[in-house]
Amino acid sequence: MNILLKKDSTILLKYVSGIKRFCVVFFLLIQFSANTYSQSIDDFDEISVTLNVQKIGSLEIGILIKSKDAYLPVKDILDFIKIKNTLFLDEQRIEGFFIAPEAIFTIEKNKIVYQGKVFNLNNNELVTNQTNLYLKSDLFSKVFALDCIFNFRALYVVMSTKIELPAIKEMQQEVLRQNISKLKGEKKADSTIARTYQALKLGVADWTLFSNYNSAGELDSRLNFALGGVILGGEASAMINANSNTPLRGSEQIFRWRHVNNNFAPLRQVTLGSIFTTTTSTLFAPITGIQFTNTPTTFRRSFGTYNISNKTEPGWTVELFVNNVLVNYTKADASGFFSFDIPLVYGNSEIKYRFYGPWGEVRTSEQQISIPFNFLPQNQFEYTITSGIVQDEDQSKMVRATMNYGLNRRVTIGGGVEYLSTANNAKPMPFITTSIRIGSNLLFSGEHVEGVISRGIFSYNLPSNIRLEVNYGKFEKNQTAIRAGKGSINNFLEERKLVAIIPIRTKKFSSYTRLTINQLVLPTSTFNISELLLSAIFKSTSLNITTQMAYSDPAEKLITSNFSLITRLPKGIRFTPLVQYDYISNQLIRVRGELEKNIGNRGFVNFTYERDLTKNLNFFNFGFRYNFSFANIAFFGRKSKDATVLTQTINGSFLNETVNNKILISNQNNLGRGGFIVQAFLDINANGKKDIGEPKISEIKLRVNSGRIQFNKKDSNYLVSGLEAYNSYFIEILKNGFDNITWKVKRPIIQAEVEPNQIKLIEVPVSVMGEVTGRVDIQNQEKSIAGIGRIIVNIYSKNGELIDRTLSESDGYFSYIGLNPGQYYASIDENQLNKLKINIQNNKIEFTIKASRDGDIVEGLNFKLLPSSFQQKF
Repeated sequence: MNILLKKDSTILLKYVSGIKRFCVVFFLLIQFSANTYSQSIDDFDEISVTLNVQKIGSLEIGILIKSKDAYLPVKDILDFIKIKNTLFLDEQRIEGFFIAPEAIFTIEKNKIVYQGKVFNLNNNELVTNQTNLYLKSDLFSKVFALDCIFNFRALYVVMSTKIELPAIKEMQQEVLRQNISKLKGEKKADSTIARTYQALKLGVADWTLFSNYNSAGELDSRLNFALGGVILGGEASAMINANSNTPLRGSEQIFRWRHVNNNFAPLRQVTLGSIFTTTTSTLFAPITGIQFTNTPTTFRRSFGTYNISNKTEPGWTVELFVNNVLVNYTKADASGFFSFDIPLVYGNSEIKYRFYGPWGEVRTSEQQISIPFNFLPQNQFEYTITSGIVQDEDQSKMVRATMNYGLNRRVTIGGGVEYLSTANNAKPMPFITTSIRIGSNLLFSGEHVEGVISRGIFSYNLPSNIRLEVNYGKFEKNQTAIRAGKGSINNFLEERKLVAIIPIRTKKFSSYTRLTINQLVLPTSTFNISELLLSAIFKSTSLNITTQMAYSDPAEKLITSNFSLITRLPKGIRFTPLVQYDYISNQLIRVRGELEKNIGNRGFVNFTYERDLTKNLNFFNFGFRYNFSFANIAFFGRKSKDATVLTQTINGSFLNETVNNKILISNQNNLGRGGFIVQAFLDINANGKKDIGEPKISEIKLRVNSGRIQFNKKDSNYLVSGLEAYNSYFIEILKNGFDNITWKVKRPIIQAEVEPNQIKLIEVPVSVMGEVTGRVDIQNQEKSIAGIGRIIVNIYSKNGELIDRTLSESDGYFSYIGLNPGQYYASIDENQLNKLKINIQNNKIEFTIKASRDGDIVEGLNFKLLPSSFQQKF
């Protein structure tokens, strides 16, 4: 009841203050409408208005009104726009410099001196009260080119200028600093949640069911099941692949355990089980063994970019991972082509694709796609040692050790040795590598593997963003490490390659042109493969033209072109036609047309007609896909003259959410990823910990720089899932997320590291802020009491630590909200009292903020000022 009375009294005070402001405005309107002006210099009214300075912002200030003229507080305005100034109140003078130190100004009772120029003032153009000097608004424009327009109906002052004020420069510099921090991946967190290491925990389970049935009665069913958890503090994953038509094969089952500590520089990763590594030798099976490296899992940017491109199925979504960090994603065009501009990164990098098909297919390409240009910071050393058994028929033994060193910012050198028991007569293959940055646009990468190959790559970026790349490789005769295919021996002597890339981007149009010329030199012939690709997007239409040519001699040639596009029709239908033309026979050999329409934002349905003109065959396809919250389902049917094929796919994921002891169901793959449960609670006693009796609250809003956010109304929390393991993410609690103004999150930006295959609990304490209100009054020589504005009231803790400060309003009222439960005292700022030559009867008022769900309010902190020799000037 007491709290409600206090709240009502606070509202009443603010209501009375609002009535006073209304009366002032009403009085002014009457004055202006009657066109009667007071001629007395002492006849001023003080009101609070909003000052808006273009490109800077707004500020509440107190101004003086006489007749229809507005007088603005000089020091408050100069401080707001960051103009150097000093107030000498006793002498009724302000001096300083305007932007440049040589642009000195002085404002005093009878004149303004600025850069040696004198502006004489009338008696009523500059007035003074207890705290400030007030200058007539039109003089700001006349002297300093600061145009001020006062709207008395809206109680609004707009200041504009063509001068670049110091406050604007400061804001621009701050924006630049923030942008640079974003580019560097830097962000300041209020609190950090570090990683924990658990002994044993089961975290996620991904599953996929696939069934394929044809009209001949053949049924092919597959189950892919993946478990992810933690064993002895390391990430553990097991992937089981079962087929109804074949027995389980050990080589197709994958198990991997990896321990990661990016803060331990000598050894950051240890991996057991299935190993992925870059090799010189051509391997057709995974490696089972052990790997040690001091390369971190986190993504580290270097300079520039490198273009990689490939092909998949048309319309598939492709995600690109560098060192297990998602750096980009795209969608393949009408022919299946896609490309990425990936950042050049420090050290040897694991490049991985993840493909998502329209029918729920998920494919992962985890082979090492080596970026040829790898740079390390100066004097930094990295190594990777891998040893294991290749799961091929020969059970080949494999050992590889690599070392790299940043010689300087432009040169990185490396070397090592590789051994494969079934290659090069089981002899070790030592190698050396280097990456060199020549100028700002030319890169060179070279490698020599003893007894196998020597190769080099030049890459040049033109100022017009055109890229040229030249590759050359010379193979050693009779080498057996690099093979063209499984079971074959490579008899290439040389490999030559030229790539030219021309991207064009405008606001409405973008295109990507790539010319590739490959030449393979064999002992008795030369094989040439060329491709010219044009991919363009104009508004909602995507066009792809790919021309391929292959020949080994004039008699054996193959020249074809694919023309395909994706365009939008009415009703949200996408139309994708494709034609294939053979230049040797001068005829079309294939045509295809596809219609596709989305079902909300969760699925789609499509129909495809295709005709093989060389065989006179027709094909009809029908597909349907829908993404439920618990799983993705897809159906696909294909009908031809002789056969019918039906395919069904369903996939999903389970997450072990130990915070509330639940099993969560998801339609996303979560193996190797992690997430957070963000739970807010009311921290009534302000100790930062959730205690008994402190309730959960759901009135928060948050933002995360990645992942998928879901709100659980029943448990009053947020689930953030799909985050890459070992990376740190920022969780930002939005300030406007609470309806209760007394609730506040003191540390709204949280940085937390994701743990693999786990959902981590993040508890967010919401403090309940107390409020204090009061008045500052002054007694004049006639012993009458009046409120005084712009007086600084300091709030201290019981031990004398300054908590914060607030200003009294024009009628003397002040309030401050933001205090934790505890004991405090308030006092008027001593420095201001001395400058104003004002005494005070009692300058220390103690008060207590009590713990409460709705926040405590303390009222009646009243200060009475007594001027010693001050004469009121208006």
